Amino acid sequence: MIGVFDSGLGGLSVLAAIARALPRADLVYLADTAHVPYGDKDDAFIRGRVLAIAGHLLERGCTLIVVACNTATAAAIAAFREACPGVPVVGVEPGIKPAAAASPARHIAVLATESTARSERLARLVRLHADGVRVDIAPCPGWATRVETLHLDGPEFIAEARRRIEPLLAAGADRIVLGCTHYAFLAPVLRPIVAGRAELVDVADAVARQCLRLAGPAAHGNGHLTLLATARPERLQAALPALGLHALLPRIATPAAPCAC
Repeated sequence: MIGVFDSGLGGLSVLAAIARALPRADLVYLADTAHVPYGDKDDAFIRGRVLAIAGHLLERGCTLIVVACNTATAAAIAAFREACPGVPVVGVEPGIKPAAAASPARHIAVLATESTARSERLARLVRLHADGVRVDIAPCPGWATRVETLHLDGPEFIAEARRRIEPLLAAGADRIVLGCTHYAFLAPVLRPIVAGRAELVDVADAVARQCLRLAGPAAHGNGHLTLLATARPERLQAALPALGLHALLPRIATPAAPCAC
């Protein structure tokens, strides 16, 4: 069984990619909706939540854990690996490496939560994978919450997204990295803004490929999906069609359930 978690709905974009890559795997998705979003929380709080949630997933029998949240990966994956050294874990990091490698202009930009934008882990990714490349970091406060409330478009957000992205494009960025798993659900608004000038970079499929490599026996199950949430579990399941994730619905074995962790 593979456990996947995020603060809320954002990690569902990663879950969908894993479900496509591993159609027979049994999956558990846990949304920490009692504490969403993580992007405005401090690192110590996020580490505590990651260790508690990962522990719960391990108790449920998960043999591979996916931290499907950029903010949680940046703040806490090292602490998780230290606490559970024998457990395979896959984090989600902004696609600095593929964006930098594919940028003809040698200029990329990263859309991120406030926590990820200021994290040392993001700075390290830039140092490791973007030598000689200009990297603009753009915090996007409120965007994850927008996805959580299923306000995915509308004139107000389109205008806000243009104000955030147009200066990056005008400065010459030709790859725009989606530095939060929530932002994949905003791509229908973002893509027309960057069309012809830049490409969006998401890493969900790359995470799924890593899961395929590490899954082992967990790749061979009944193809079931269990949904858990620390608050309002019924809302988690109801969000799937609104997010375009109809393909996940047949895998759900039982209704979304509450989780105290």
